[in-house]
Amino acid sequence: MLENLKEIVLQEAKRAQALGLCRHRSGNFSLKDKKTGLICLTPAGVDREAMTPADIVVMDAAGNVVEAAPGRRPTSEALMHLAAYDARPDITAIVHTHSRFAQVCAVLRQEIPPVVAEMAHLRCKKGRIPVAQYARAGSPELAESVVAPLKESDAILLASHGVLTVDADSLAEALLKAAYVEEIAEVYCHARLLAKGEPPRIPPEDLDLQR
Repeated sequence: MLENLKEIVLQEAKRAQALGLCRHRSGNFSLKDKKTGLICLTPAGVDREAMTPADIVVMDAAGNVVEAAPGRRPTSEALMHLAAYDARPDITAIVHTHSRFAQVCAVLRQEIPPVVAEMAHLRCKKGRIPVAQYARAGSPELAESVVAPLKESDAILLASHGVLTVDADSLAEALLKAAYVEEIAEVYCHARLLAKGEPPRIPPEDLDLQR
């Protein structure tokens, strides 16, 4: 079932690890089929190096497992993915990463302001990468926390946790956005250290937010 989508999820999950955006077994990925509304998600507790398309779990929008190999269950963050799809009916792809500099900002509950032009790729309506309120990983509260910030940006930070990015059409694009978040976060962290305070910002209106 949805073998082509499973292949894409596997490919992008492995690429995220190769890019250093996720390490060990952290992070998770999903892709929604536009025709059926079914969602392919990475499984819980499986090393990405050993993961195969057969390990990818299929769920429906209500959270019911439609297809899973024996012993496989969906990522522990499945509720967060379902909440994101519900909040943003336009999206079909979700990436959750634990990249280092973005996590620094997430731990500090520090939203990332528009410091470089690459912010335009993230469709940040308010010219910032917002931070979702803290909630325990895997909890219904965490799922609820992503709803409001995702309505203003395709990229958000999860307090003391990591990064969540979404895209309307492509898991590869959602992953690219996660890569941009990490690069922007690294620039921002270094700029704050050197400036000993907040660095200069790009006026939000100068960003092409429709890009």
